[in-house]
Amino acid sequence: MPSVAPARHLQRAKDLADARYAEPLTVADLAAAARLSRAHFSREFRRAFGESPHAYLLTRRLERAAALLRHTDYAVADICCAVGLTSVGSFTTSFTRVYGLPPAAYRAAHPPASELVALPGCVVRAYGRPKNRTFREDGAGPGGLA
Repeated sequence: MPSVAPARHLQRAKDLADARYAEPLTVADLAAAARLSRAHFSREFRRAFGESPHAYLLTRRLERAAALLRHTDYAVADICCAVGLTSVGSFTTSFTRVYGLPPAAYRAAHPPASELVALPGCVVRAYGRPKNRTFREDGAGPGGLA
């Protein structure tokens, strides 16, 4: 049986980091997925992808955190936990280093699309109103007969 090239093993570990970034993954877990020792895995990963496995995983987590900050109103601490990080202080420091703004300021700089849309309030209210139907509103008599 022919052996698989090391790049294939590394891709398996990278896919694991992409899919399960919110879980408490470690470099040892990624190395196990690649079926390499930790030290050899770290060297090969850095050579193949240009950054350490830990930096790659942190980047994935911060990208997801940025998306959650832009699209939800979750608290920063909840977002920190949702992306697999445990320290809000470390999260804030890392986020600020990568994005240039602390998480709360990043959220304020990226308002929801609803705040940017130029629609009259009456239109928003008309289309935002629930379409409730009441009993026999459609004109049908008892038993559903018209």
